[in-house]
Amino acid sequence: MTLVQLTYLGVLALCLLAALWLEPVLRVGVLRQRRRLVRTLAPVLAVFVAWDVAAVSAGHWWYDGDQISGLVLPGRLPVEEVIFFVVVPLCAIHGFEEVRKVTGWSVSGRGGRR
Repeated sequence: MTLVQLTYLGVLALCLLAALWLEPVLRVGVLRQRRRLVRTLAPVLAVFVAWDVAAVSAGHWWYDGDQISGLVLPGRLPVEEVIFFVVVPLCAIHGFEEVRKVTGWSVSGRGGRR
């Protein structure tokens, strides 16, 4: 496996590091709410994995073998793509919760700065 083939995984790892280092610092608790996190990520994962598998099967989408690790799941889906569908929403949730924590903004509209 070459360094180029690990680039996608490396970018995903850096995205996670950029978002998750604030978990213990700000104590946002996203990772502690496992059930809520799974209920949030599962539909995203299901829809987009199905979408990608359908697109690959139909020949509308493909992955360059020189740009991925070579670990391919059923449906000819690279493992990096499935990880992407977990990492990106997880980073977005973290970003949202971290901004809420720093600004004091409340989802319900009560409390926090205005």
